[in-house]
Amino acid sequence: MESPPHATASADEMPSIWKEQHAQDAPPGFVPPMGPGEVAAVESLLGYEFRDKALVEEALTHGSFYYPYRPGVTYERLEYLGDAVLTCVVSREVFLTYGQLQPGPLTRLRAANVDKEKLARVAVVHGLHNFLRHKAPNLDGQITDFIEELSMYPIHSNGLLDPPKVLCDVVESLIGAIYCDSNFNQEIVWQVFQKLADPLISLETLGKHPVSELFEFCQKTRRGVKIVKDEWDKNLTVEVLIDGEMVGRATYAQKKEIAQNRAAKAALDKLKGTLGQSQTEPMSAEVSEQFNKIDLTGS
Repeated sequence: MESPPHATASADEMPSIWKEQHAQDAPPGFVPPMGPGEVAAVESLLGYEFRDKALVEEALTHGSFYYPYRPGVTYERLEYLGDAVLTCVVSREVFLTYGQLQPGPLTRLRAANVDKEKLARVAVVHGLHNFLRHKAPNLDGQITDFIEELSMYPIHSNGLLDPPKVLCDVVESLIGAIYCDSNFNQEIVWQVFQKLADPLISLETLGKHPVSELFEFCQKTRRGVKIVKDEWDKNLTVEVLIDGEMVGRATYAQKKEIAQNRAAKAALDKLKGTLGQSQTEPMSAEVSEQFNKIDLTGS
């Protein structure tokens, strides 16, 4: 995977104009537009030239950018549209590429190529996050943390990372903007996204979710699994018990699901290390049903 840059555009192309949004000579509520150079830099990253340049600005404007004044136009409508069209064009691609594949694997392939982490990777690899117009106080730090963690998972973490949602949003909104600007041409959208998302996750590189893999492993080795969470723990600590013994534990205060996935991964690593195994068989219908019924509401 191409290393995600901290800055893709040159210094004179970087979005600096909105860093001084409320200069002394600006009226209250003034929100500066994107400059022509900034719009051109985004077009270059996307490989698409807009007829309606205003769509670029709309696609990159977060609701916090207007603070402390009344919110104006944001990327949310374009994000909604982009989400839908990406699902459609990627569904078509995996359907045509894998002519004999059943709906279950097709669904997992599609999801892996349009989920929050994959799209967040697209944003940072191409430097699109550098053009995001926002005033969210902690967002830049969260993006930096995500970029640093990416090196541990070259293709996909399968639920171990927690990318800032805004990174996914901005890719979807830009795709929605292209869809609008191209008179709703799905083929143009696919051409742009295919280049941005290269390499797409294939059947060969599609990973397994750590919780489902844990259940597969334990079914194969005839072990009992229990995932528990202490409701009184504000840090969201999740433990994995195998035959009543704690073998995996993780804490992630921001999100229960991430803690669950990391605990499952820790348990898997320990079990595989003990037994010297690294592969499992495909998930059975019984294990799939167990996975779908996992309850993390308490112990």
